[in-house]
Amino acid sequence: MATQTMLHEHTTFVSPRWLIVGFISGAVSVLIFHQGAFALLHALAVTPRTPYPMGATAPFGIPALWSLAFWGGVWGVVLAAALARLRGGAFIVGAVIFGAVLPTLVAWLIVAPLKGQPIAAGFDSMAMIVGPIVNAAWGLGTGIGVALFGHPHPKVKNQPLG
Repeated sequence: MATQTMLHEHTTFVSPRWLIVGFISGAVSVLIFHQGAFALLHALAVTPRTPYPMGATAPFGIPALWSLAFWGGVWGVVLAAALARLRGGAFIVGAVIFGAVLPTLVAWLIVAPLKGQPIAAGFDSMAMIVGPIVNAAWGLGTGIGVALFGHPHPKVKNQPLG
């Protein structure tokens, strides 16, 4: 009995709502925060890549922006599950760090070689700085979305006006 109690004290139930909101927040965050950071970096001439890419992706020809949004949603689920124990400011900070580190490492070390690109942006320092910045911005947006909408809000009784 004591073992069972200890087991339950250290596990966190992650509600389906939390994960669904993670997906939606991650996808929307790509459109607003991630691509917004790309727009800013492009305007500052930090990167030649333009925001909101609509070029077709292989193998299905889906516009790159919608592919990014989908994968942002998948990463949003991972973020929501991984940081489910955190609350408040710790959750937001954790989301920014998560975004800056994990998706960036996967992009550098797994996705780039699969696409025939050099790992870690070819170790070009200017190119390498873009990933952590835009992904940290994505993490911030995703964290804000999950923090705001991930938990059910208590029902507010209708108060008469006046």
